[in-house]
Amino acid sequence: MAVVSKKIPAPEKVRIRTALLSVSDKSGVVELARALADMGVKLLSTGGTYKALVDAGLAATDVSDVTGFPEIMDGRVKTLHPNVHGGLLAIRDDADHVAAMEKHGIGAIDLAVINLYPFEAVRAAGGDYPTTVENIDIGGPAMIRASAKNHAYVTVVTDPADYAELLEALHQDGCQTPYSLRQKFAARAYARTAAYDAAISNWFAEALSLDMPRHRVLGGVLKEEMRYGENPHQKAGFYVTGEKRPGVATARLLQGKQLSYNNINDTDAAFELVSEFLPENGPACAIIKHANPCGVAVGKSLKDAYTRALACDSVSAFGGIIALNQILDAETAEEIVKLFTEVIIAPGASDEAQAIIARKANLRLLVTDGLADPRAAGLTAKTVSGGLLVQSRDNVVVEDLDLKVVTKRAPTATELEDMKFAFKIAKHVKSNAVIYAKDGQTAGIGAGQMSRIDSARIAAQKAEEAAQAMGLAEPLTRGSAVASEAFYPFADGLLAAIAAGATAVIQPGGSMRDAEVIAAADEHNVAMVFTGIRHFRH
Repeated sequence: MAVVSKKIPAPEKVRIRTALLSVSDKSGVVELARALADMGVKLLSTGGTYKALVDAGLAATDVSDVTGFPEIMDGRVKTLHPNVHGGLLAIRDDADHVAAMEKHGIGAIDLAVINLYPFEAVRAAGGDYPTTVENIDIGGPAMIRASAKNHAYVTVVTDPADYAELLEALHQDGCQTPYSLRQKFAARAYARTAAYDAAISNWFAEALSLDMPRHRVLGGVLKEEMRYGENPHQKAGFYVTGEKRPGVATARLLQGKQLSYNNINDTDAAFELVSEFLPENGPACAIIKHANPCGVAVGKSLKDAYTRALACDSVSAFGGIIALNQILDAETAEEIVKLFTEVIIAPGASDEAQAIIARKANLRLLVTDGLADPRAAGLTAKTVSGGLLVQSRDNVVVEDLDLKVVTKRAPTATELEDMKFAFKIAKHVKSNAVIYAKDGQTAGIGAGQMSRIDSARIAAQKAEEAAQAMGLAEPLTRGSAVASEAFYPFADGLLAAIAAGATAVIQPGGSMRDAEVIAAADEHNVAMVFTGIRHFRH
């Protein structure tokens, strides 16, 4: 049953006379409390916050003196009391509420400065089950929600980053807050408790192995508001979830202008791809354009890996994203700055490389201090009209698969390495995806076509263009391995790859016409292996 409003208008300004401060993150709280006290505000506080204020020489009242009840149960129960929640929830202009306050000796609380137990930090640090549970805040969210509901009369602040904005408003207007500010802070407060509860519910789902819980909520913190989204007429913001995964969300921007929406999307795709290549196995480079790779390679050096990746499609690489699996060195940096590039992302960058990149003022350089673990579990999400699609991260790695040779001829050791290399890349190419690879270098990439045979042909055409640009007698598809991220529904796609010169094929298998496809491979003496795993990417 809905509760009917008494329709009492909110006052435009509310004088702050009493403030309740109860914070886990004590950054700036003493300075805030001192400024409030200088304006004549009475300070109420709890536990560790109370001690911090008193130790700083401030006059504060312990909440237990307000409730007439000591903190009990290791501090689990201290603010869950009518003298606190009545002071936060009372409608000051409602006669019945005022009478109840007078009858029960409840004082009004005009400002609530509250932040929560560090649940997210404890979870990220890998806290055990009891420790994580103990860091689920109860009293804090209850007070925040109470204060935010009653924002007509109460100002609620949940983040130290907002202290300056609060004090500016109080100094400007005689220790009063305008209704618009109270509304803004209330909106932030509910968003904070929503994200907090989302983190808790997702932790429970993970801890209890609930792959698809009945309710799924994803929370994030605004890292930056963007100039626009995919297109200039769209608004956008970059929110971070707190997941401690090396990548664009956790990287440090060493130089360059603000990343755009498309930059972030493409850079994420690039770094996730290059993270498939362990640095101890040698240098690797991935060049991305519009979330698809236009060249990937391993090499004897980082510069070698970059130049080999660039050779696959140097035209498309213009204005692209470059991801490296090792620390950027000066030699590679000198090569990269010869071509217009939007972003470089790498685990690190030498001082010499940074100085070289600095010559290009707008070129963004991101460092991640590590690679993303391609085997790590996690979630990905995509919005649809009226809904949210959530799935586990595609964390299958080709080295972990039991590859099945299905043709008369088995692949050579070199072909097998190129097969695995190509299949790693296929995982990161929009479907339908076809990738030719030779000697640890992409020869041609066909992405996102409605027909698999078209992807095969486009990739072969790219290889021919690359051969002409490099002055080669024939394209690198001659004697290459070809990967398809999903099965061949017909033999035609395979035949197109064979026509381009592929001698080995890696694909998931599982088509109703597998026998027909295998027979076509045998007819042309082509080796084929099945992975049993597909990598659709839409």
